[in-house]
Amino acid sequence: MPHILRAADRQPGPSRTVKFEGAPFGANVSFFAVDADPGKGAPLHVHPYSEVWMVQSGTVRFRVGEETVMGTPGDIVVVEPNTPHGFINPGDAPLKMMCIHDADTIVQTNLEDAPC
Repeated sequence: MPHILRAADRQPGPSRTVKFEGAPFGANVSFFAVDADPGKGAPLHVHPYSEVWMVQSGTVRFRVGEETVMGTPGDIVVVEPNTPHGFINPGDAPLKMMCIHDADTIVQTNLEDAPC
């Protein structure tokens, strides 16, 4: 039997971004479905596993280690385990992207407080 997590059943949060952790459902993957306004994003942080970003719409500025790269719709960025990374929406429209975590539970250690 499939698990169906209906949008209507989710509690509203402080942002439109959806967090999913697979452990309770027997899935070995977790993700953030990012929906971020201009100027919003994630601070510099690390995970003990790899992360894959898939940009769906808008623009994003990624900070990965010492590098800064821009992402646009269709771009895929892969970050290796324990690599400091974060992002910000530098555009004037919402950013939508998937942040896929190679783990059934999200483990994140923030290194800064503000989006990159």
